[in-house]
Amino acid sequence: MKLRPLADRVIVKRLENETKTASGIVIPDNAAEKPDQGEVLAVGPGRLDDDGDRMPMSVKVGDRVLFGKYSGQTVKVDGDELLVMKEDDLFAVVEAK
Repeated sequence: MKLRPLADRVIVKRLENETKTASGIVIPDNAAEKPDQGEVLAVGPGRLDDDGDRMPMSVKVGDRVLFGKYSGQTVKVDGDELLVMKEDDLFAVVEAK
């Protein structure tokens, strides 16, 4: 199944957090927090402004993004857990150095 987001929505796949601290302590799955970073898998066409013109999206497929811990709606697609969220729910794009 393939998802095609509508309006200003994006499909994000969470990126896994490290399960070990810098000092080598292993964090069990039930104690680990959900990561707040993900990769954009699909982007909608953008929302319409008051004049009916499309507003361009500021993220693109492949971007690594930051979002709130409880942002978006979780959906399961082909065994993968994905998030559907509005572009406004994204905090930032992580850029490579």
